[in-house]
Amino acid sequence: MSLKKKQKLPQSEPDMKDMDDSANLLETLLERAAEYGKTSIELVKLKTLDKTTDIVSSLVPVSVVILIIASFMLFLNIGLAFWLGEVLGKIFYGFFVVAAFYIFAGIIVHFFLHKWIKRIVGNYLVKRAL
Repeated sequence: MSLKKKQKLPQSEPDMKDMDDSANLLETLLERAAEYGKTSIELVKLKTLDKTTDIVSSLVPVSVVILIIASFMLFLNIGLAFWLGEVLGKIFYGFFVVAAFYIFAGIIVHFFLHKWIKRIVGNYLVKRAL
């Protein structure tokens, strides 16, 4: 058995021009990738800003309405407390009755409506964010 040695073909030395072109292509590719990354980050920032301003701008009118209703309810309850106080004979009795009503209402909301309210508010915020 005779073993033939594999002959290596002489390799041509890489041309300097080809190496320069490859280096230039690689450099251009890296520059474009860096620009793409910066542009993608800027796009994410702008989208986040857009969604945040959309949510905040939709919550401001709702907050104003809630503030007006809360003010109305405050004065209504003070008037009701004074009126009940006159009916019951002592002014502070009216405030006790109104306070007891709100304690009872708070307990009902906490134990029976808490999850429902949380789900509605969460769904509203998610819908506004998407």
